[in-house]
Amino acid sequence: MKIGLLTSGGDCPGLNAVIRGAVLNGVKTYGHEFVGFRDGWRGVVEGDYMDLPRTKVRGLARQGGTILGTSRTNPFDGPNGGPENIEIMMERNEIDAIVAIGGEGTLAGAKRLADAGLPVVGVPKTIDNDLQATDYTFGFDTAVSIATDAMDRLRTTGESHHRAMVAEVMGRHVGWIALHSGMSAGAHAVLIPEQQVSMEQVAKWVSEVHERGRSPLVVVAEGFIPEGFDEVLHNKGVEKDGRPRLGGIGDYVTQEIERLTGIETRNTILGHIQRGGAPTGFDRVLATRLGMAVTDMVHDKEWGKMVALQGTEINRVDLSVALDGLKTVPQHRWEEAKVLFGR
Repeated sequence: MKIGLLTSGGDCPGLNAVIRGAVLNGVKTYGHEFVGFRDGWRGVVEGDYMDLPRTKVRGLARQGGTILGTSRTNPFDGPNGGPENIEIMMERNEIDAIVAIGGEGTLAGAKRLADAGLPVVGVPKTIDNDLQATDYTFGFDTAVSIATDAMDRLRTTGESHHRAMVAEVMGRHVGWIALHSGMSAGAHAVLIPEQQVSMEQVAKWVSEVHERGRSPLVVVAEGFIPEGFDEVLHNKGVEKDGRPRLGGIGDYVTQEIERLTGIETRNTILGHIQRGGAPTGFDRVLATRLGMAVTDMVHDKEWGKMVALQGTEINRVDLSVALDGLKTVPQHRWEEAKVLFGR
């Protein structure tokens, strides 16, 4: 078989490890041939790809980003989009299957193509860890580790100046990165999209910590909506796909803490630092296993499915299950973390 791989949507650590795992397993176990579409679905609709021999993927597990490039192109847009045109492209280039490595948007496109009869499967990818049907996605552990390290550094400078520190992390709709990195760094408040909290409550937590002679640390996800607001705060315009460009809630939280408590407060927006660099050991192993497993699934021709980590096993699940809403932080996990806030 000749299998085409693509990485689409936001980049994240571990993408190259998936590519390596898929190619090595496919070549060594089945004798399959691989190509990589450039820049996600754009490469698919335009037939733009490169060969992926075994020699091309050597040493990729430790390398961040993606050697294939990525974009947010929709496979149904443009004159060359849609299942009929993509099927023609595959036949012309003798490509037998497509492996889409990406998050919700990427996998939604993969499902539509599979429903139309094309041989397409998926690999879940998102640093936000917000996809259903899989316990963890690669990239999440790396993002949490990067955020935790940054917060550890914020704690030391905050303690030196007796300031409150605010760290804004990624998380448009869910707060998994904020929750895990906040708990890891010993944050005194964690603010996530799933829970509306008043700034008066945040100020109370901060004051309790400051009165004990400590430097308060507040972690806020970019999609957090404070109590009294109806939508996320943003003032950075919109993305090409029309979504608001987030980033800035940390500024608001910082200003409100200082206004309500009188405590000098500083904030840091971690932003794309969380996406960059080499993946952690956990993410390298997970991504490699997913890459190997998706090659097995392609060989078995189980189209319209994706590979997923469930417990410690890699299983196959329908894309429809993975796309059945976002995996949000449940109430009990929030209550668990809340015990650690303030006093």
